[in-house]
Amino acid sequence: MNERRRPAVHQVLATLGYGDAIGHEVLGIQRVLRAAGYASDIFVETADPRLEPQTRDYRELVDASHPDNLLLHHFSIGSKASRTAYALPDRMALIYHNITPPEYFAAVHRTLARQCFRGRREIHAYVDRCDLALGDSEFNRQDLEQLGFPRTAVLPVVPDLEHLDNPADWFVAQQFDDEWTNIVFVGRVIANKKIEDLIHAFHAYHTRFNPRSRLIIVGVFSVFERYFAALTHLTQELHLTNVHFTGHVTDAELIAYYELADLFLCASEHEGFCVPLVEAFYKQIPVLAYAATAVPSTMDGAGVLYHDKHPLHVASLMDAILSDPDLQDAIVDQQLAAVDRLQAKDFDGTLLRFVDGMLTAPRQGAARVAFDFWHQFGAFEALEEIRVVRPSAYKALPDEPGL
Repeated sequence: MNERRRPAVHQVLATLGYGDAIGHEVLGIQRVLRAAGYASDIFVETADPRLEPQTRDYRELVDASHPDNLLLHHFSIGSKASRTAYALPDRMALIYHNITPPEYFAAVHRTLARQCFRGRREIHAYVDRCDLALGDSEFNRQDLEQLGFPRTAVLPVVPDLEHLDNPADWFVAQQFDDEWTNIVFVGRVIANKKIEDLIHAFHAYHTRFNPRSRLIIVGVFSVFERYFAALTHLTQELHLTNVHFTGHVTDAELIAYYELADLFLCASEHEGFCVPLVEAFYKQIPVLAYAATAVPSTMDGAGVLYHDKHPLHVASLMDAILSDPDLQDAIVDQQLAAVDRLQAKDFDGTLLRFVDGMLTAPRQGAARVAFDFWHQFGAFEALEEIRVVRPSAYKALPDEPGL
């Protein structure tokens, strides 16, 4: 007698990045699932070259598909991987990382603005397709509820912070290891992070309270050249010579920047979670952050939140914290307690309870796709093969059929 086949639990997402919050979560989920005995692969459209060996091309998901399987679909923007997963007969759970409102990118990155717009539109199709929709924060869960998903829950982000205990690489950061006050922000240089608001607040602090201070922006800026150009122009207009953009850093370099920071300042207006806030907590840096979207729930009553973005108001708060060592100690103590609460959450058990519950419950969703979807999918695969193997022939193809 044949034993009943155990379902596989695969993950699918548009891209797997190296060192970012979603990438860490995806790899952590795979570790938990495999340890529990599930076959579990990661199917992507693109991946950082350092992670490609740990992934499979999303088109291979068609062959791996089975009606009893469960797909954990990480949704952040619309993609071909997303639409392929939608059309398969597998059960599906959505893991929602939020989609930045496209208006943040309209003037600085039109392609990303279109992707975010399409993502916000496309996600509505999954309301009836998913057995469960999981937000990685309470803010994201509430967003799913507002989008119409009937079954929602929180799969908490529990960042792995052990890498922050490794030795720091001071080769780059040592130029800032002096008696000056270092205001640090960690995150991509992207419009929703409102780096311009950081610069204005720092300008007020630097000119009104502490001329021996600098602002260090730690994060990639190469993808958003127009936005970065506007920021550098702003620093020139304000005659600021002590604003520094590091670009991409290694983990060891990041640790160095955290260790020289006197204050972590955040002005972001749209976050689904914001892992650097927790990293700053862990590294015992007082955090001052704008109270928007998921930031208050991520900070969990610790750190200092502000609601008024007027530069002088923010600068006054910065000075109040930085000029009072006892206040800094009290803030850090609260932040460490928040980290303890976060790390006490049972991510592994929560994930497995959700997975086991979905695999044993009656199916909730079924894909509804056009009759010729798989014919079109096959045609796309053939075209993609020509693009990769015979690029000159691909370029010679007409833009539209029949031309």
